[in-house]
Amino acid sequence: MDDFLIYLGLGFDHITDPGGYDHVLFIVALCAVYILRQWRQVLVLVTAFTLGHSITLALATLRLVSFRSDVIELLIPITILITAVVNLFFREDISRFVTRLPRRHLGRYVLAGGFGLIHGLGFSNYLRSLLGHEADIWQPLLAFNLGLELGQLLIVAFSLTVAQLALQFLHVRRRDWVLIVSGVVAGMALSLIINNPLLSRNG
Repeated sequence: MDDFLIYLGLGFDHITDPGGYDHVLFIVALCAVYILRQWRQVLVLVTAFTLGHSITLALATLRLVSFRSDVIELLIPITILITAVVNLFFREDISRFVTRLPRRHLGRYVLAGGFGLIHGLGFSNYLRSLLGHEADIWQPLLAFNLGLELGQLLIVAFSLTVAQLALQFLHVRRRDWVLIVSGVVAGMALSLIINNPLLSRNG
């Protein structure tokens, strides 16, 4: 049980670590077009992301798939940039219909799940470095993944609460909020892409 809690904490710390903020940026970008009363849509969206990264986290940790870690480290900020750019086409009148018709957001769910596959490979690099040559990896894998999920939910709750406060008390227009948040996230993601060692070597 002690080991379970240790890996649970490591998963939580990994996704909420300010020093490795790329995953945080992705979740913030996913949530940027939503408000607090749309928490159900956000929950489905985050679940899609969780399913995606859970699959590749397990496969990579069990060494059933192989990949170049430097390529994944480049792809992760690219997924953030794409998500932020997609947000720029957000329209509040469409969002009202989406609240009633969740299937209209199928594209975002697929995007979150697909990009989750890439982020899961990134998570696996860290988890494998922690596991070393440990024989039984199922319990650490489950605990680490649950820790990631708890961290994601905390980031989601924080993002939606800040958005609600900005809209309600600062009287920021929803469209402006989406543009501000997505623009900042896109700029940070672009910086990560430009400064990625893989591009620097090729340049």
